Amino acid sequence: METTKPSFGPLDDVRVLYSAVEIAAPTAAEIMSEWGADVTWIENMWTGDSMRDTTWTKEMERRNQRSISMNPFTDEGKEILCRLVKEADIFIESSKGPAFARKGITDEMLWEANPSLVIVHVSGFGQWGDPAVVNAAAYDLTVAAYAGIIAQNGTPEQPMNIAPYSGDYFNSLMIVSSALAALHKAKATGKGESIDLAMYETLLRVGTYYMMDYLNAGITYPRPGARHQNLCAIGEYACKDGYIGLCVYGVAQNKYLLETIGLGDLWGTPEYPEDTSALWLDGPKADLIQRKLEEYLAGQLKADVQKDFVEHRIAAQAVNEFEDIVAEDHVARRECFIEWENAEGAPVKGLNTFPKFANNPGGFWRPMPPLGYDTRDVLTRAGFTPEDLARFEESGAVRFGD
Repeated sequence: METTKPSFGPLDDVRVLYSAVEIAAPTAAEIMSEWGADVTWIENMWTGDSMRDTTWTKEMERRNQRSISMNPFTDEGKEILCRLVKEADIFIESSKGPAFARKGITDEMLWEANPSLVIVHVSGFGQWGDPAVVNAAAYDLTVAAYAGIIAQNGTPEQPMNIAPYSGDYFNSLMIVSSALAALHKAKATGKGESIDLAMYETLLRVGTYYMMDYLNAGITYPRPGARHQNLCAIGEYACKDGYIGLCVYGVAQNKYLLETIGLGDLWGTPEYPEDTSALWLDGPKADLIQRKLEEYLAGQLKADVQKDFVEHRIAAQAVNEFEDIVAEDHVARRECFIEWENAEGAPVKGLNTFPKFANNPGGFWRPMPPLGYDTRDVLTRAGFTPEDLARFEESGAVRFGD
């Protein structure tokens, strides 16, 4: 397997080192690797990243990375870590609260090795605060529950998580953006940064739209189910052959909708004057509009509704299943999927690099490596001698996968 990263992407000169499992932090590193960053992935010495237990997701979320297997909390592990961060731009760790600091890996220790290092601490509830919360185990679902985002989704009877693992993936993007923002400043000043990224706070930000109404006016909207909390004709509706997502908003759009579902006589009345841009759920005929729309759509094919509504400037999209997405001509034209071989030579199909950079495109350069595949290579590149490597192996600080 290739060990020298080719030159590509807008982050071609950025080196990222991370110690984390599952989705949020590793996916952030993987995204940066698609944009050209040189990424090294620290795995534990026993089973490695728990993502290895997945069937195919691991091939997508751990491509373009080097795997080194080591225990960073031993004396030898700290020696190795300090040498690696010396050449890194960004170090990301994910753990319960200040676990790294409790085990002797402090920001100050890392900055002593590299004063301009950007350090990103990813945890469910932050590095400080209520100790009982800070040190609690955290997964996508539990931080979403704490942040109130689950309470805003589902039906009135049952709150539901924003699947699949949306909280983790939202946090991946926050990790990328905050790390690169800090790197921008560190490059200009030579002084590093420490980022305390509490995953629940990202989800507070994601869920702020209706929270602002609560904070300032005490308004709590009901969980919407398949409909919008306070507007008619926005949501997911059943057609004869499946479902369609509608977002009907605007004067011309509302007029056409009412005419199409047999309620054109409402338009231009005192209840719905000709400048009505929003069909509010507390409007005088809201229940009638919703019922007539559901009746109309139930007798239509989703493709016909989509074509007709889009032609009349209404945002409408048939709800695609996986097979619909991969069959879409637009998706194919934009090359949203690529194929590669994994480390065992088996074919893998997954997503291409997003977004699309015109002048410095991202790319793919290697599949997910086996556990510890790059330990020897990475440590040798870092300047450690064969004697050092033997010492590390004898102490149990590293695992060689070759």
